[in-house]
Amino acid sequence: MFRNRLLLSATLLAVLSIVLAAGYYGPMAAFVHAVKHEPVNADARQVRLAADDSALLQWIEQEAPAREAAAVDAVIDRIWKAIPGYAGRQVDVEATVAKAKAAGVKPGAADFPWVYKEVPPAVHLDDLPLAPIYRGNPAKPMVALMINVAWGNEYLPAMLKTLETEDVKATFFLDGSWLAKNKSVALDLAARGHELSNHAYSHPAMSKLSFENQLREIKRTEQLLDNLGVHNRWFAPPSGDYDERTVRAASRLGLRTVLWTLDTVDWKSPPPAAVTAKIAAKIGPGQLVLMHPTKTSRDALQGIIAAIRGKGLQLGTVSETLSEARIDQD
Repeated sequence: MFRNRLLLSATLLAVLSIVLAAGYYGPMAAFVHAVKHEPVNADARQVRLAADDSALLQWIEQEAPAREAAAVDAVIDRIWKAIPGYAGRQVDVEATVAKAKAAGVKPGAADFPWVYKEVPPAVHLDDLPLAPIYRGNPAKPMVALMINVAWGNEYLPAMLKTLETEDVKATFFLDGSWLAKNKSVALDLAARGHELSNHAYSHPAMSKLSFENQLREIKRTEQLLDNLGVHNRWFAPPSGDYDERTVRAASRLGLRTVLWTLDTVDWKSPPPAAVTAKIAAKIGPGQLVLMHPTKTSRDALQGIIAAIRGKGLQLGTVSETLSEARIDQD
């Protein structure tokens, strides 16, 4: 029986060889070709892919350290008080390999698709002792425009048009007595994507008030913001006047006291060109720029935005600028 099977197998192989030698490439020949050759090609392809993956992985791991950045902890600074932390970044090696393979991009390509993981700082703003904030982290390439509004709407429409044209979102700190009379204007600010925050109720010198009255000033405006559906995080004391009690009163309502890094002093009506030149000369990462809806700021706003962007900085709200979230420019 066994001898018969061997004989049959030999006969079949002989017939197949004759068929192929005669040039007949029908279904049978195709089947034999696939059986004989495909496993070899598949194995070779797997070897090549494995080699390519290995080379890609090795290159990514070699380049990764130069593209990574350590997180920066939040600190209390002698001059700037509370400074938020800033997240670092690490290369996500596996995700980068997968993305590069999917895109067919080779190592060293100018458009190589790096994928990063954010690394949070060890010390956060909320870990610090209670203190006012004058600036964001100097490692963060973002600037915020703080626009304090306590009276007058004359120049707001033009400023809003410029912000919209330039695709910039600002943070408007609203005086409560103004807000009570201008609810529709405030709703329009929010609808445009701007951030609304607290500027007390009657623009007082906060440090001249008792703790209870400071609390009342902040709370009245916060209730108006709540009625608009605004979830606020910040309190800007009028004229920058505050004391330790002010910071505590704001904190009692869940707010952080925020001031400014760079002041346009637009209420003194300086020439718009002078304001733009001042910003261009002094602006830096993480800074908060103070202005009001004045004629000077109306006319200088476009130049201010251009000066900030000219330094390679992005513009965001106060919340965005003071957050730990990383901004990468590559």
